[in-house]
Amino acid sequence: MMPDLGRYAVEVTSAYLVSLGLLVALALWYVARGRRVRRDLDAFEQKRGKNG
Repeated sequence: MMPDLGRYAVEVTSAYLVSLGLLVALALWYVARGRRVRRDLDAFEQKRGKNG
């Protein structure tokens, strides 16, 4: 449960939401980058003839 924040409730809540949104965006960026790097590495290994 959230404590009583008085007149700063909107500012504090929006700061929490912005922070949470940035963390989610960063996590999604890392997942997408990992997939892209893995795909590029697989393509490179196939091109070099070292697949499996």
